Amino acid sequence: MISKKIPWWVIVCIFAALTVGFFAGSFLTGKSFGRKLFLNPENKIDVILDIIGAEYVDQVDIKSLTENAIYKIIGELDPHSNYIPAGDLGKINEDMEGHFAGVGIESFVFSDTLVIINTAQGGPAQQAGLFPGDRIVTVNDTVFAGEAFSPDRILTALRGTIGTTVKIGIMRKGSDLVQNYNIVRNYIPITTVKASYQVEEGIGLIKIFDKFSHTTYDEFIKAIAELLSDGCHSFIIDLRTNSGGAFDAAVKISNEFLPRGRRIVYTEGKSFPRENAVANGLGTLQNNPVVILMDQTSASASEIVAGAIQDNDRGLIIGRRSFGKGLVQNQIELSDGSAFRLTVARYYTPSGRNIQRHYTLGNADEYNQDWMIRFSNGEEFHENSAAVDTGLLYHTLNGREVYGGGGIMPDIFVPLDTSELTSYYAHLEKKNIFHQFACEYTDINRSKLNEFKDYRSMWEYLKMQPVLYEIVDFAAARKIKPRTALINISSNYILNTTYAYILQNFFGEEVFFIVCMDRDKDIKKAVDILQKGLAHSEAVVEMKYKQFR
Repeated sequence: MISKKIPWWVIVCIFAALTVGFFAGSFLTGKSFGRKLFLNPENKIDVILDIIGAEYVDQVDIKSLTENAIYKIIGELDPHSNYIPAGDLGKINEDMEGHFAGVGIESFVFSDTLVIINTAQGGPAQQAGLFPGDRIVTVNDTVFAGEAFSPDRILTALRGTIGTTVKIGIMRKGSDLVQNYNIVRNYIPITTVKASYQVEEGIGLIKIFDKFSHTTYDEFIKAIAELLSDGCHSFIIDLRTNSGGAFDAAVKISNEFLPRGRRIVYTEGKSFPRENAVANGLGTLQNNPVVILMDQTSASASEIVAGAIQDNDRGLIIGRRSFGKGLVQNQIELSDGSAFRLTVARYYTPSGRNIQRHYTLGNADEYNQDWMIRFSNGEEFHENSAAVDTGLLYHTLNGREVYGGGGIMPDIFVPLDTSELTSYYAHLEKKNIFHQFACEYTDINRSKLNEFKDYRSMWEYLKMQPVLYEIVDFAAARKIKPRTALINISSNYILNTTYAYILQNFFGEEVFFIVCMDRDKDIKKAVDILQKGLAHSEAVVEMKYKQFR
């Protein structure tokens, strides 16, 4: 074996190359190596976004990436935890608070113009001299009609800070002149009690529509006081299509019907100790019969009220199975004006049942489509089609069987009535024909219609007019082909809806709801039950209502 000595200078070169390579590698990876010290679960996303912003090959919108990341993170939770962008938070908070700063008009889109259909009683617009039928064409000298029309932009422009002035340009039918009005914005209430009236002698109906806000209880108490003074002693609380909202309003309304010490609801979560809401005994309706109307869209706060009434055997639930939302959210506002609602607890009815329907974390789409499954299974039309989890059996105060999970089952089932609904009627609604026709009919006949001082006399007058033929012709001129067979089936629906929109132009939103609910089968069933005395607590406990299902 031949051994050859390596020259000393070769060894020096190799050592130098390794040293340079080591330091060069350290230089190139120094940033990443340093950041690994900070990559922990608490700040990992921030560090990644910082690196992307500093080193990504192209310019990127970090704010947009952050917003999308938040949506994705919260989207991995339950279906009711959600993120609220800064641009949407103001409107959401206004809805919950029950008021906003504006001019006080109800409006709708007619062609390429915003048309006033009503002005708030005593509100800024009415005091300034604006009328139903006025077209809003400019706001602060900016054109908002024709090609420049945008309903969202114009409504945003009309709102603002209380005490500030907005300049509104109005055009009236028959005139090409623009009349300008300087209107000082003021607080405009957002009401949730949309109708309160005596539906039959001694029976008052209160419609709480769309949501519960922090003013709903005060609205409810005012409505109850008026109905009591009118001689009502039994009540129908219509919570159909009410998706919930303010927890406190639901508790306070339930309290009105319950004797002292009765449980209304309780909440509990991982980081939230159990809290009980109990009746204080000061309610004004503790001995008045009550019926709650519910449907598949009644949720959250609506279900708290229904659960308190049902579990305490205090009254009857009529309609169809409710939505099934038994989760409580806490709204957390962020420094950039955005917020997120985080589910922090579950709520339980007095019997201990949680009525939240099943969901899978991160799969809100499947959860939101569940109503279609209910519909296709026929549970909106047949009483025994709704599946209940017999493993979640509970008992009311006096022993009636009720079930948890998947919403609140009504004591008396009333099927969804679609017998007079047709594709022709749906087409009229989709194309906003009812609103448009009512606006035009009102404009043409305003002098005659102004003669009527109450909605019932105008309603009777309208019934004598050829309104059905006129709206069919109106729709045909807008390329909705008349279909005689379908029109005949839906004629009562078409007429009632048309009357409601015309009457609303003169007498406000409450009359709209009263007219729309005139032939309502759920209400007729509730009236029948109350007239037979079956909603008294004693009759409920004895389940006498079962023979009248």
